[in-house]
Amino acid sequence: MAERGRQTYWQILPLGPTSYGDSPYQSFSTFAGNPYFISLEALIKEGVLTKAECDKADFGNKADDINYEKIYRKRYPLLRKAYERSNISENADYQRFVEENKWWLWDYALFMAVKDRFGGVPWTEWAEDIRLRWQNAMDYYGKELYFDIEFQQYMQFKFFSQWKELKDYANGKGIRIIGDIPIYVAMDSADTWAHPELFQLDENNVPTAVAGCPPDGFSADGQLWGNPLYRWEYHRNTGYDWWLSRIWYCFQLYDVVRIDHFRGFDEYYSIPYGETTAISGHWEKGPGLELFRCMEQRLGWHEVIAEDLGYVTDSVRQLVRDSGFPGMKVLEFAFDARDSGSANDYFPHNYTENSIAYTGTHDNETIVGWYQSITEEERQMARNYLCDHYTPEKLLYKSFISLVMRSNAKTCIIPIQDYLGYDNSCRMNKPSTLGINWRWRLKKGELGEELKEEILSVTKRYGRMNWQ
Repeated sequence: MAERGRQTYWQILPLGPTSYGDSPYQSFSTFAGNPYFISLEALIKEGVLTKAECDKADFGNKADDINYEKIYRKRYPLLRKAYERSNISENADYQRFVEENKWWLWDYALFMAVKDRFGGVPWTEWAEDIRLRWQNAMDYYGKELYFDIEFQQYMQFKFFSQWKELKDYANGKGIRIIGDIPIYVAMDSADTWAHPELFQLDENNVPTAVAGCPPDGFSADGQLWGNPLYRWEYHRNTGYDWWLSRIWYCFQLYDVVRIDHFRGFDEYYSIPYGETTAISGHWEKGPGLELFRCMEQRLGWHEVIAEDLGYVTDSVRQLVRDSGFPGMKVLEFAFDARDSGSANDYFPHNYTENSIAYTGTHDNETIVGWYQSITEEERQMARNYLCDHYTPEKLLYKSFISLVMRSNAKTCIIPIQDYLGYDNSCRMNKPSTLGINWRWRLKKGELGEELKEEILSVTKRYGRMNWQ
């Protein structure tokens, strides 16, 4: 569909293995891939699973809704069967993958194997010897859980082998992939367990402060994310080695990287550990431009998008300008009755060329749902801005897409829900909520010929054809 519509970019969410809440921004590893994405069809072709075995597994009965509980309970036993039938230890490609990725893979595989041994509880609740990584415990579990560790490595091998095939296919069609790097890692992750020195933890590896954001339009209590905060002085003293490894790794997987919560590099919101809301947090100074100068010096120039949304100060704006990275402009933020002046950064006539324009992001309502939820005054503002009081509301989403596409931003990203004109029943995420997010998925057949032609038409109309 993207090729037929002459699109250049495909933006995706983080690919890491998800934990409680199913959020791709709370992953068990910043380096690992999510086994949920391993193609069972490919394993059937390989001969390590049968179609009957896969058909028997109940992954849920709604094509447009992901049932994570059923996937968790049914997919891993299938993948374990595939591993046991694969004779993986004699596979030269597997051995090469393990060797090349041992700098993160062993810790991750051991972490997941031990987590399973302890019934899935967070590593902070494990027995003290392995929780604190005493050498005798590391040796014991490394031997005791040998095959469980190898299974975890096998799943990563399969994930990344399949991902490379997919990326090569997309690139061959002229599609470049925009990946996403969350600024923080999860507390319950192999990263925090294996490298506590990187984070603001005490001598028992308990956080002293955690991440979040202050009260805003999304939440009156702010957002308490709970991620451990970085010990930035330590990172500075190591030349940001861990961070640069992380960014380098992202560019092995993606063509462009969107850095989530970019303002956290200027100042980050620190909430005392144990608080139940984000109200009592305060701002601390981040690493600033120094990190990105190190990145350019050691990794060379790469395409980056700065997610500079939320509470943006002058110093954040300056950091984005100094970095040279394009920031993000979200149309839904423009029509706010509390900030209706023409200088509002989110009005399309104010978009700079060095920016990426969106109708909305994964954290926002769909454009249809947004228009339905705003006040009558704000709907009037939007109609006036469009100079359009006649288009039926059910078709107005097309006008908003056109509005973004004819802006001066060098790139436009339109969520597929907005191209399809879907309401908030198809929303991807509602911040500060659990159990209802990250579940929507596109059904087979929804990207019909008419939609492809419409996407192609609007792309041509506003001169956004980057290739012929």
